[in-house]
Amino acid sequence: MKFDMHCHTHEGSSDSKVSVEEYIKLLRDQGFNGMLMTDHNSYNGYRYWKENICGKKYQDFVVLKGIEYDTFNAGHFIVILPSNDESILMEKRGLTIEKLVEVVHSHGGILGPAHPYGENFLSIYRTGRFKKDRSITKEFDFIEGFNSCEDYVDNDKAARIAGFYNKQMFAGSDSHRASSVGTAITTIDADIRSEDDLINYIKSGGKTSIEGKRWYGTIKDHLGKANKLLVYGFFFYNKAGAFARTIGRKREYKKYIN
Repeated sequence: MKFDMHCHTHEGSSDSKVSVEEYIKLLRDQGFNGMLMTDHNSYNGYRYWKENICGKKYQDFVVLKGIEYDTFNAGHFIVILPSNDESILMEKRGLTIEKLVEVVHSHGGILGPAHPYGENFLSIYRTGRFKKDRSITKEFDFIEGFNSCEDYVDNDKAARIAGFYNKQMFAGSDSHRASSVGTAITTIDADIRSEDDLINYIKSGGKTSIEGKRWYGTIKDHLGKANKLLVYGFFFYNKAGAFARTIGRKREYKKYIN
């Protein structure tokens, strides 16, 4: 089965211009069997799918519930939790990577770094947390080995570290625009119909294969060196967002670990 494992929908990510239904149509037309929704700290795109589309049309296409979570100290992570998990903790950005690993694994989920060698602060291997302890990679269940918005050299680094630690790889388009949808392919030699199927497949040592092509329409492609200002701006935005959600995050965390 062919999946795009990094998809941002208009219904779930404020910076995406691609609706859930447009995603499905575009991917189906390109021969994909499914997608993993990974909106920024939100399940709203998946909620839209469940309430408006699921069971009504596109029943030959698999939509999996995931999220791209902003940690406090280690960049962005793709998280996939069991199908019956209804907690909103993952929608409260700002957990440390240590706590994120704890809660995801204690509830039977899997996680891995998004764009591992991407921008500073946003990507695990560009953070101070990784420099302090490189063994953190052992805690991940997979690594995004190809991200269509990242340069080939950085994707190659991600693939090499995945090989070094014997981790399976996902490929994702990280699409926010229709023109990039389908530029990354994760092939899984199994019948994946739910989050549980994917989790069990990865945990049992199932293999994936990945491929993709670079999409040259990102903000950093347009801004060039000026993109550094945006990256630093996002750093402060993320920290402020984490602090703003401290009370709610702590409340949900206590519920989740009990």
